[in-house]
Amino acid sequence: MIKIAVVGSCGKMGSEVVKLTTKEEDFELVCAIDKFGAGQKINNIEVLDDISKLKDFDIDIVVDFTQPSAIFNNIKQYQEMKLKAVIGTTGLSKEEIETIEKLSKENNTGIIIAPNFSLGAILMMIFSKMASKYFSNAEIIEFHHNQKKDAPSGTSIKTAQLMMEENKNFKLGNCPEVETIKGARGGEYQENNEGNIQIHAVRMPGFVASQEVIFGSDGQTLKIHHDTINRECYMSGVALAIRHLYKNNQFIYGLENIL
Repeated sequence: MIKIAVVGSCGKMGSEVVKLTTKEEDFELVCAIDKFGAGQKINNIEVLDDISKLKDFDIDIVVDFTQPSAIFNNIKQYQEMKLKAVIGTTGLSKEEIETIEKLSKENNTGIIIAPNFSLGAILMMIFSKMASKYFSNAEIIEFHHNQKKDAPSGTSIKTAQLMMEENKNFKLGNCPEVETIKGARGGEYQENNEGNIQIHAVRMPGFVASQEVIFGSDGQTLKIHHDTINRECYMSGVALAIRHLYKNNQFIYGLENIL
C-alpha cells in the first residue's frame, strides 16, 4: 500500500484526491491537513491544521493542493522532513522551481510539480509544442473560474515554455503596438528576451479550466483547445504521479515527463 497524506484535503481538488485514495486499491489515506477544515473527520481521520504534524505519521507520498501563497514554504518543509511530494498547487516562479530542484537533489528526496494533471491538457501542450515548429505567430488564452488566485495559469506558462523549445519568436512580422487600454494585449511571456508569447487570462464563473492556443500564418489559423468539465479528470494524472514517485526518486516538472 502507498501511504498518502493530502494537504489541502478540504478544498475542491484536495477532496477529489481524498476520494481517489478510497477508489485505488493500492492507496491508503493516512493523514489529512487543512487549516481551514481542522477538526473535521475524513474517512474517520481527523483533519489536522499544520503540515509540521506530518512528521508524526508513516507517509510515502504527500499530495499538496493548497494556496499559491503557501506552496513554496510547504515544499521546503517537505524537503526538510524528507517526504516525497506531488504538487498540484500552481503559482511558483521560475526561480522558486529552480530552488526546489536544487533542494530535491541535495536532500535526495523526489518531487513532482505538475501545472496540470489532465492527460488531455498534457496532450494539448505537447501538440502545441509540435505546431510551434511550423508557425511563427501564436497566442494563448486560458479560462478559469473566478476563485483561482494566480494568473496566468501554471498550465499556460508551461505551454509557453514547451513552445519556446521549438521557436524563439512568436511575433514575426507584427507591427509596433500601442495599447490604448493597458493590458488589452494580455501579458507577454519571455525568457531571456525570447519567445514573446501573449497570454490572456480570463476569470469567470461557469468555467473550471480551459485553454486555447492559437497559431497563425498567411491565410490560415490553427487552434488547439482543451476543456476541463470537472475536477475528476485530473485524478488519473494524480494517480500516475503518485505511483511514479513511489517507485522513483526524481525532481520532475511537468507530467509530460512521465507519460
